[in-house]
Amino acid sequence: MKRLEGKTALITGGTTGIGFATARRFLAEGARIAITGQSADRLAAASAELGPDVVTIRADASNLDDIRSLTREVERHFGGLDVAFLNAGTGKFQTLAEIDEAVFDAIFAVNVKAVLFGAQSLAPLMRDGGSIILTTSVNNQMGMLASGVYAASKGAVAAFTRVLAGELADRRIRVNAVSPGPVQTEMGPKLGIPDELRPAFLRVIQESVPLRRVGQADELAAAVAFLASDDASYVNAIELAVDGGWTGVKR
Repeated sequence: MKRLEGKTALITGGTTGIGFATARRFLAEGARIAITGQSADRLAAASAELGPDVVTIRADASNLDDIRSLTREVERHFGGLDVAFLNAGTGKFQTLAEIDEAVFDAIFAVNVKAVLFGAQSLAPLMRDGGSIILTTSVNNQMGMLASGVYAASKGAVAAFTRVLAGELADRRIRVNAVSPGPVQTEMGPKLGIPDELRPAFLRVIQESVPLRRVGQADELAAAVAFLASDDASYVNAIELAVDGGWTGVKR
C-alpha cells in the first residue's frame, strides 16, 4: 500500500525546488494534494506537470489575508488536512555590513511570520493524528558567514517546531522539521550568490560535505514523505538534517 494513500496534504511553496519535488512524491505515495505559490505562471506549469487533480492556490505566504483565504480554500476542497508541509521560504546572504532593513523584513515575513500564522490558521483543519512539517536549514546550526538573517529566521522555525509539537500533542499531531543542507535547487540566485562565484562556492561546499556532493530535491522530498507518513508515527519535535553529514561530521 502507498504510504500516504487516502491522506490530504498541503504544500506551501510547491511550484519549485523541494516543494515541487515533495508534491510529486506525495502524489506517488497516494495523497491528494494542494500546492501554493505566488506566481500564476509557475502554478500553471506545476499543474501541467503534476496533473489536473492537484489543487493549486495562488497565495503570498507572508500575507495574513492570503493565509486565511488559503485555509478557506483547503477546507472547501478537502474538508480537513492530514499533512501540512509549510515549506515556502526565501533567503539572501549578506554580511553584517551589508544587511539592510528591507531584506531583514522580507526574510522574516516569509520564513517566520508565514510559518507561525500559517500553522495557527491551519491547525483547526488538521485531523487528529496528522503531521505538520516545517522547513528549517542547517544554517541555523552552523554560523556560516553572511547567513545571519537567514540563519536566524530558520532558528526561529526550529523553535516553533518544538513548541508547536508540545501544544498540539493532545491531538496527536506530530510537528517536525526537515533541515536541508546544500541542495542543488537552492544554490545561486535565491541566496544572492553572483553567477561568477557559484562554481567556486559549489566546489567549497562539495569539499566540506562528507558525501562530497550537494543534495537533490528528490532526496529532501523522500525525508518529508517519511515524516508525513505513519512510518514516523513516533517521531515528534525533531529537526531532521538531510545534509550529507555536513553538520554531523567535522572535516
